[in-house]
Amino acid sequence: MINLQKKHRFLLSILSGILLVISFPFTGSLTPLIFVAFVPLLLVESYITTKNYRSRKVFTHAFLTFLIYNVGTTWWVHNADTGGAVLAFIANTLLMTITFYCFHLTKKFIGAKEGYISLLIYWIGFEYLHYNWEASWTWLTLGNTFSILPSWVQWYSFSGVLGGSFWILCINLIIYRVYQNLWFKGESWRIQTPLFIIAGAFLIIPLSTSLITYATYEEAKNPFEVVAIQPNIDPYNVKFSSPPMEQLQKMGDLILTKATKNTDLILAPETAISGSFDEVDFPRLTYFAYLKSLKAQLDEVPICIGASTYRLFPKKHSRSSKLVNGGPEYIEYYNTSIFIDRNNETQFIHKSKLVPGVESIPFSDYLPFLEDIAIENGGTSGTLGSEPYAKIFYSKEVRIAPVVCYESIYGEWVAEQCRSGAQLICIATNDGWWDDTPGYKQHCSFASLRAIENRRSIARSANTGTSCFINQRGDISQATKWWEEDVIKATLNLNSEQTFYTTYGNVMGRSFAFVAVLLILFTFVKRFKKFRST
Repeated sequence: MINLQKKHRFLLSILSGILLVISFPFTGSLTPLIFVAFVPLLLVESYITTKNYRSRKVFTHAFLTFLIYNVGTTWWVHNADTGGAVLAFIANTLLMTITFYCFHLTKKFIGAKEGYISLLIYWIGFEYLHYNWEASWTWLTLGNTFSILPSWVQWYSFSGVLGGSFWILCINLIIYRVYQNLWFKGESWRIQTPLFIIAGAFLIIPLSTSLITYATYEEAKNPFEVVAIQPNIDPYNVKFSSPPMEQLQKMGDLILTKATKNTDLILAPETAISGSFDEVDFPRLTYFAYLKSLKAQLDEVPICIGASTYRLFPKKHSRSSKLVNGGPEYIEYYNTSIFIDRNNETQFIHKSKLVPGVESIPFSDYLPFLEDIAIENGGTSGTLGSEPYAKIFYSKEVRIAPVVCYESIYGEWVAEQCRSGAQLICIATNDGWWDDTPGYKQHCSFASLRAIENRRSIARSANTGTSCFINQRGDISQATKWWEEDVIKATLNLNSEQTFYTTYGNVMGRSFAFVAVLLILFTFVKRFKKFRST
């Protein structure tokens, strides 16, 4: 058996972290390497277990691997807030490390075979739970790695992105087993033939199925013309300091360069109307009058536009409500999508998947003082108001899923909107916070996965970053350039059919999360019994 000295174990842990980074979109984009990225760390864990070293060594090596993964792929978050970025790196690394450590404990106290199966259960369960709690940061879900290769994962319409995570881990475990047999057991390459066949099947069957689906998928013809704008307004120095009407008029000028009377929808970015206003007053405001005049020039083409809004309440409406100058009224601020239809009827939907630390303060229901140390960014402070469930815009012509920025990385949330009848996904975002880094590119690429999961066309309007259109196979077209003012137009196909994923959501995630809880309890029972018997 090979002897792994301390320095070798740390080098292998670092190697796993580097492989995770360079396989991720736009921090390397060497996608196939994701299928071996966990192998070095698994070899370290196996060696530590075989030598009966203390389990905390596994924790240390896993923490190193996942810290490299988090920092190497999302270092750009510090451009928005350095303190928040450091907190996110440490917290997310710790959660990943605990997940891997649980696998180690199950393997140690229940059995090796059960342990390796538990890695699949724990990791998918972790990723699912990470989507569904207040400190959610799901950017690094393993299945997101394939966002730049939509032709590889057309089966996400059944499994969602967690199916990609499962695929990655399965192949890693098989390849690891080969190396374990060669390194630790001294077996020959010939004996590994069955494992190579299994690994090939796990790789080739999903991949070939996806490629065939990609090549043969045809969208039903239901044309709908969309114009999306990219006004390119500096979010730090201009957007929330210059007059909102000047910015709105700039956007109107852009719209008139491409929109015609045949256009079916105009899409503007997140907080395009940057000056906060009371939603009740909107029909009487200059913003609304200007948008009405713009629509009148285009035969009343509907507009979907982002805005900063608020509402007043006579009593506390939610944890986001704050007293106005000591009372008696409460105010609640929102990051809002507004839809103005052909008859100038207006609908408001508030962003619900809020950015932790920037738009929401996790667990402030239980620790109210946390609201006082909220990170201020983009004119917001503390926790914003949100919708209690996924909502969509309705009109005679179309049903739209409005998705604001961070919401676009939540597959099950978007699926819920499509389940409610949305025929088109419209993403409004402001990716200028991160500068010209992998951040805005990753964010855009993740939208391709939402298109595949639900077989919905997507129109994406970014203040800056990447505005684009995405078809139902996940192909991106007319992608705009960073820090350039632009306007794009395309005819997309509406779709009302529901995929398996749209209908049932993250079945795998829910199931694995439930089993993971039971498994970790069973592991600790076995651990307790073992300690009592010694």
